Amino acid sequence: MAQTDSDKNERRPARISIIIPMYNEERTVRELWRRLSAVLSGINFSREIIFINDGSSDGTLEALKDIAGTEPDIKIVDLSRNFGHPQAVTAGIDMARGDAVVIMDGDLQDAPEAIPRFIERWREGYDVVYAIREKRKENVLKRGAFYLFYRIQRRLVQIDVPIDAGLFSLIDAGVADTLRRMPERNKYLPGLRAYAGFRQTGVPVERNERFEGAPRVTLYRLFGLALDAIFSYSLIPIRIATVMGGIISTVSLAIAVFSLIFRLSTGETLLGWRFGLTTAFFMFGVVLVFLGVIGEYIGRIYEEVKGRPYYVVRELYSSATASDSPLPDENTGDP
Repeated sequence: MAQTDSDKNERRPARISIIIPMYNEERTVRELWRRLSAVLSGINFSREIIFINDGSSDGTLEALKDIAGTEPDIKIVDLSRNFGHPQAVTAGIDMARGDAVVIMDGDLQDAPEAIPRFIERWREGYDVVYAIREKRKENVLKRGAFYLFYRIQRRLVQIDVPIDAGLFSLIDAGVADTLRRMPERNKYLPGLRAYAGFRQTGVPVERNERFEGAPRVTLYRLFGLALDAIFSYSLIPIRIATVMGGIISTVSLAIAVFSLIFRLSTGETLLGWRFGLTTAFFMFGVVLVFLGVIGEYIGRIYEEVKGRPYYVVRELYSSATASDSPLPDENTGDP
């Protein structure tokens, strides 16, 4: 249950959960832990660090276990295969038991050094503190794609999703409980976070380069993310199809009437076969585009009604000092 405003303004040191999904980050694990532990050493809160191994095929899991064997408060959720980033984050939220939950990527593009600022704003009474990504280090094409993505999303979705705010954030336990009660399969978590409401604020954070390896979010994956963000939160695309259908029908009828009048008055054909062929191809293209729009919605309905687990856990591992807060017995992401 969410706290009252008076309680929020007097928040005391509490338990902080930090969720970090990992996929083939063997070369990043130790540097991530070095920087994260340095940050945590200055925070007087009890904490749990939950690493989610999202079916890594390299030595990520072994590297995490090596650290967990000697460091306190580390928990590892090993998924049975690579389910995807939203599923891994959801698994972490399901396992988290902190009064506040920090969500960050494991490739060091999200700077651990920003966490104390998140906690400071949370202690001021905010339920959600999200990073506003500044000075992105990607190439010009990808920066432009992200810029367009956030602004198109802002125009189309029917909730107030902050511009340039990704997943890196802190959420209060009440917000985490709200997210757990959202069982949908096509999860765009920044959108769900905005949908949940509560008191939210942003903190400017410089977006770093990956510590090792190529960026995970390619232009193709960014396009898929954009589709999830739009089709999961907006009916505008299908309404555009309806409006365009009405406009095209009206224009076609006007051309037909004008052509008939022209034929009867002059005895000549107004538009030849080339126009008819071009128009037919244009209409086929429009129909296929909007069949695709309808298909996107139907595909998401199909994913929802199947009811398969959102993720499957193969192994749960916690260090000895973290045993005071055992991991739950659930091994699936069933709602």
